[in-house]
Amino acid sequence: MEALGFAARRPLHRAGLWQGVRHVPISRRALQTRTRALLQSPKPATTSHVVPIERRLVPSRSRSFATARHGGPTPQPVGEREAPRFAFAFDIDGVLLHESRPIPGASEALSYLLENHIPYILLTNGGGEHEKDRVAGLSEKLRVPLTTDNFVQSHTPFQELAQGPGSLREKTIFVTGSDATKSREIAERYGFKNVVVPADILMAQPTIWPFDPLMESVYASTARPLPKPIYGSPGATTDAEALKIDAMFVFNDPRDWALDVQLITDLLLSRQGYLGTYSALNGSKWQGDGQPDLYFSNKDLFWSSTYHLPRFGQGAFQAAVAGVWDQVTGGGEAGRLRRTVIGKPFAETYRYAERVLSRHREEVRRRAGHGGGGDGRAGLSSVYMVGDNPESDIAGANEFKSEEGADWCSVLVRTGVWHPDRGEMKHQPRVIVDDVAAAVRWALRREGWKADF
Repeated sequence: MEALGFAARRPLHRAGLWQGVRHVPISRRALQTRTRALLQSPKPATTSHVVPIERRLVPSRSRSFATARHGGPTPQPVGEREAPRFAFAFDIDGVLLHESRPIPGASEALSYLLENHIPYILLTNGGGEHEKDRVAGLSEKLRVPLTTDNFVQSHTPFQELAQGPGSLREKTIFVTGSDATKSREIAERYGFKNVVVPADILMAQPTIWPFDPLMESVYASTARPLPKPIYGSPGATTDAEALKIDAMFVFNDPRDWALDVQLITDLLLSRQGYLGTYSALNGSKWQGDGQPDLYFSNKDLFWSSTYHLPRFGQGAFQAAVAGVWDQVTGGGEAGRLRRTVIGKPFAETYRYAERVLSRHREEVRRRAGHGGGGDGRAGLSSVYMVGDNPESDIAGANEFKSEEGADWCSVLVRTGVWHPDRGEMKHQPRVIVDDVAAAVRWALRREGWKADF
């Protein structure tokens, strides 16, 4: 499995990750008005029980926080402060929200950061909506003004593959997700010109999956005509006449696993991505005949919903694809599924996120009247990664080696996936707290701030 971003497949660093993400314009006056109203609203009582993790778990490159922990400097009025040298990165599901419901204290914590010009980024393995639409929905649910300039979700990097020379912009790609029609729309907004989803294939060739009872009730209403017919169909007896898929993308957790696993496997077995063909090299060289690259946007096995136990995420679907592939190929090193996986906990995602956060910090400094014009990276000393999943949020923060020298400090909350009764954690956080409000207060006090919200 390739888990280092896209670099192993295509050169994505030419423009920097997430360059070109569209912003939701929010005026400074509107931001201040909405934030002031939030801070004046009643606040729920929050009790937090903080469990420090032993200092031996803190990487040696971490800077000392002894001054902040033992009283530190007297906090200055907000207006006299230089922009802080620390920032936050928040997961969303299980940290800020349970599905569509805000977790108590989340809105107050974000509002405090906005009011005090403390930069933060929302870094989630979730997806399924375009960034602009997702930010609008989050702003409404959390009652906090948000923009896409500090928002990164799992499939945001895919837009890089539609940009620049040698991109997939004009190629034909296969896309699936929780709502394949919406995934197609997102891909098209990213710049991909020819996007095929499972419904298109099934309606063009129903015998490719003859078991689906949803064909007429669901797929018929969302399908589009294929760019070209499937190989072997009338009028498609040569390569030039047939549908060729150049890449496959899983944007977020698919719903119809059986159909999607079948189609992905068909394409992995095909000759050069021509659906309906079977490579003569299969058996001696799996995935060695120009088959389309396969991209997953995250590896989360579980995610936190309103149900009292975690639910399967995209990582479970990926395991299903890999398991079927092992049965087809016989497994082993030669038959192992080759794919590209991004998202947390992989370093490439954290590296890109740090660049986005640094740019956002510089903009926050400019709006606060502390200058601007630089990239803001040299001044960023620490980032508090607040998450609910030890296998993604905590592992990624612990293992990430910042190019800018910032210390990524992992903070685990009790409101999401993790529960102490489910076994010992492989990846230990720096601290465990009750919720996101407690996480922000802990970090602020560590930095010598009053945390008065």
